[in-house]
Amino acid sequence: MAAPDPKPSSSPDPSSSSSSSSSSSRTFLGRLPLPERTYLAEALRTETVGGVLLLIAAVVALIWANTPLSDSYRSVGAFHIGPVELGLHLSVEHWAADGLIAIFFFVAGIELKRELVAGELRDPRRAALPVIAALCGMVTPALVYALVNTIGEGSMDGWAVPTATDIAFALAVLAVIGTSLPSALRAFLLTLAVVDDLFAILIIAVFFTEDIDLAALGGAALALAAFWLLLRMNVHGWYIYVPLALIIWGLMYNSGVHATVAGVAMGLMLRCTRREGETRSPGEYIEHLVRPFSAAIAVPLFALFAAGVPVSGSALVDVFSSPETLGVVLGLVVGKTVGIFGGTWLTARFTRAELNKELAWPDVFAVSALAGIGFTVSLLIGELAFAGNSTLTGEVKASVLLGSLIAAVFSSVLLRLRNRRYRALHDSEGEPAEPPAGRHPAAPPP
Repeated sequence: MAAPDPKPSSSPDPSSSSSSSSSSSRTFLGRLPLPERTYLAEALRTETVGGVLLLIAAVVALIWANTPLSDSYRSVGAFHIGPVELGLHLSVEHWAADGLIAIFFFVAGIELKRELVAGELRDPRRAALPVIAALCGMVTPALVYALVNTIGEGSMDGWAVPTATDIAFALAVLAVIGTSLPSALRAFLLTLAVVDDLFAILIIAVFFTEDIDLAALGGAALALAAFWLLLRMNVHGWYIYVPLALIIWGLMYNSGVHATVAGVAMGLMLRCTRREGETRSPGEYIEHLVRPFSAAIAVPLFALFAAGVPVSGSALVDVFSSPETLGVVLGLVVGKTVGIFGGTWLTARFTRAELNKELAWPDVFAVSALAGIGFTVSLLIGELAFAGNSTLTGEVKASVLLGSLIAAVFSSVLLRLRNRRYRALHDSEGEPAEPPAGRHPAAPPP
């Protein structure tokens, strides 16, 4: 998404500009500037492809783990590689969960930075609605999980599992189903997901960090400071930044803080505004280069080694009988929908923020249900929450897959209904009006 030029452009009449500014300050996701719309279109196309690849990887993992080849699946995932001296002799599954997924969060960090300096989150008044909606969309699933496990006397360790949204899957579903839906709905989901990613990484950093190696953490901080200083000095060259990024990641991993934090931190440091003479900001340029690798390799490989759980009739029944797994399913399907829709409605009802005129509340409800697809990050948090308990980890992974599938099907039905309505309105408005009998349309003035 190309960041808008920070310099003010020529504007229309001041009085109309003031009125427009006042309206846009209260209207969430009004009509976006051309650079914003261009970036949104590009991001949607890329994420859609990424979502398809992610789905393919998940299906391959499920087939691989539930056939006579299942032993080879576990063997490949458990194969260790990497330097022992650096504390990086990890399994292939571990490399995917801690290494490759950091690239996904690096791209998420750039997206967040762009939204903060040039997008919807730049104006605090306009940012209030997506921030509150995303926050409610994470708190409510956690409360649903806690309630189910309090009643069922289950483990509270998995409260964070249903809090995340998988943007690649969600955008892929929206792109396939919602061909006639207003673009503001896609912007709503994209902005919501950026904020969701921020909260998800904060949860991982705060709640899933136990033993801290202060020396490694201090080294990571110094390396990040060097990364920031080189960026401020306009130093160029991938041969400088790539090795430095690997050092930052390795130190962060050995510090005990989840290594994905390093990816977000580096993404937030990139400049995402254009200077005079620039066609793209450094953040845009690097995101353009890295995003295909993230969407086509990093995230699908993570899904390949995270989604391969044994699935059987009894396993699916167990999902609804265990409080931990039932809490995850209900959190994704019910908690996400109620949290995002309720947070959006309450914010619009009791503040000056207004819903975009192009959207109706049924549209928001449908996309709130779509946010219940928590595949990638939910699987990652599930592994962290129940580390050391392989049985429960597998069951929670199955519940994430099932909950995400239910949310995808439910939201697809809602989106298809809304899409059909918008298509009908578009077709009716596109038909030329017939002149009254015996009369002809007036000729255009000379």
